[in-house]
Amino acid sequence: MKAASALDYRAIARARLPRFLFEYIDGGSYAEVTLHRNIADLEAIALRQRVMNDVSGIDLRTEMFGRQIAMPVMLGPVGLSGMYARRGETQAARAAAKADIPFTLSTVSVCSIGEVARAAPAPIWFQLYMIRDRGFMRDLLQQAREAECPVLVFTLDMPVAGTRYRDYRSGLAGNSGWLSAARRYAQAAMRPRWAWDVGLLGRPHQLGNVAPVLGRKSGIDDFFGWVGSNFDPRVTWADLDFVRENWDGPLVLKGILDPEDARAAAAAGADGIVVSNHGGRQLDGVLSTARALPPIADAVGDRLTVLADGGVRSGLDVVRMLALGAKGVMLGRAWAYALGGGGQAGVAHMLQLIEAEMRVAMALTGVTSIGAIDRGILA
Repeated sequence: MKAASALDYRAIARARLPRFLFEYIDGGSYAEVTLHRNIADLEAIALRQRVMNDVSGIDLRTEMFGRQIAMPVMLGPVGLSGMYARRGETQAARAAAKADIPFTLSTVSVCSIGEVARAAPAPIWFQLYMIRDRGFMRDLLQQAREAECPVLVFTLDMPVAGTRYRDYRSGLAGNSGWLSAARRYAQAAMRPRWAWDVGLLGRPHQLGNVAPVLGRKSGIDDFFGWVGSNFDPRVTWADLDFVRENWDGPLVLKGILDPEDARAAAAAGADGIVVSNHGGRQLDGVLSTARALPPIADAVGDRLTVLADGGVRSGLDVVRMLALGAKGVMLGRAWAYALGGGGQAGVAHMLQLIEAEMRVAMALTGVTSIGAIDRGILA
């Protein structure tokens, strides 16, 4: 199958990846109501088609935290993405650099900060959770500084992990041990291309940023156990003081869905926020990002940089998010599907598709620059 849209890579990834990995990418929490709302509510946003405007010179470039980027799109943090292709985070980071947009490395990546920074031709952003062991957090932030990461994305909406039924059914979550491992090996054996390229040649399969702390217990079997025992449910706004003491660059707080929390983020000195419900993977039944974004942008858009994610599957969706008030859009599943379906080349192609679709959407709504996209283009 030749991909003609970013979403086509979902079908390709499903055919190439072992079931436990595809379900981890594709699934949400509980009944996945919010996951589906993210997509449906964004698709329902109607645009005003305008004609007889000179749209011969469309410019997608914008500034993001002091850096000019090719378009207002970033690859957001996706855990375990080093399992979707051989050393997958390095491949995705190279594709992002080629497209001249930021790549964000997850705390729970397979490849470490250092490995990805060495492989990427441009600085990467780093994403961090509030972890019980503050000394470990301090070490990670030091590694991010040494890697010259320009932006820290700090995720707020995971004091505890949401329950994702698909991960239990596939054998990725639940009781660790030989039975779960056997289920995953059986699924991998049904995908011999992945088993050779990633399963064998892509080792070591571990949480690269966590390995120095957990040692041998940092593999995929230990992923959910480590999350459950190390993420800090006691976190409050006051804990951001610790982060600021150890990070002097731009700080972006991810996981905001309520205007009151957005105002608190601005008061705490954040440079940006990501309006996000974790891709529908945390609290099921909450608002879609498309519904939550406009009042948040109205509340704090003049005080900090508002980004958004959730349900974005095309360049048209990116334009919709910008019209709703975002200054930039983080892609999640879109690039994970592309990585699983085609590696670095797949991610690069997906970004080309996103750019082309953005140009068409802008031309047919009569705008030629990113700054001109606002609610005036909404029907």
